[in-house]
Amino acid sequence: MTTQKIQRTFTGEVVSTKMDKTLVVRVDRTVVHSKYGKRYKQSAKFNVHDEHGSYGVGEKVSFQECRPYSKTKCWRVLAKKTVN
Repeated sequence: MTTQKIQRTFTGEVVSTKMDKTLVVRVDRTVVHSKYGKRYKQSAKFNVHDEHGSYGVGEKVSFQECRPYSKTKCWRVLAKKTVN
């Protein structure tokens, strides 16, 4: 019996494309404070592998966990998200 690893998937906005074959993607999420109940935003940045360099700053992309490509890069782009 083989077990398959569950790979995490996120959606975020591209904030930098200055590195070769790498995007910096910001993922925002809304969190509710446990004591006061106020909602606030938290964000995290991920280095994402983009083989063809086909994405630009400001685009929404979906990306998935994968094998390590480098010290800080263990995510790869799945697809561009279309906004309706």
